[in-house]
Amino acid sequence: MSTVGVGFDMVEISRVERLIADKGEAVYAKLLTADERAYVTGQPLPGQHLAARIAAKEAVYKALQALPDSRAVGWQDIEVVRAREGFPSIRLLGVAAGLAETASGLTIHLSLSHTETMAGAIALIESP
Repeated sequence: MSTVGVGFDMVEISRVERLIADKGEAVYAKLLTADERAYVTGQPLPGQHLAARIAAKEAVYKALQALPDSRAVGWQDIEVVRAREGFPSIRLLGVAAGLAETASGLTIHLSLSHTETMAGAIALIESP
């Protein structure tokens, strides 16, 4: 396997909480897929989980920048999913899925973390 790209991002949870308070449901609709939205809004601290997903999507977006036409990838093209075991992974949709198909055989590794104030994510993309 060879590294295609690495991305990292951090998001202030209080900033996301203010965004939710100011923009309401429109924030979820713009940034999250339907499955992500159901998960995040069902959590006791939705701002923390939204912040982690924003960080994850930004990290994956940054890691994808090595691929041609990757700047067209949007929020809805990257979905954070949880495995049965609880760890996060990424499902690419739309434009991002098309890029991955063209690149053939990409593997995306994702790690999320958060404290009471910050959420962070790192993404590593590899190809065979």
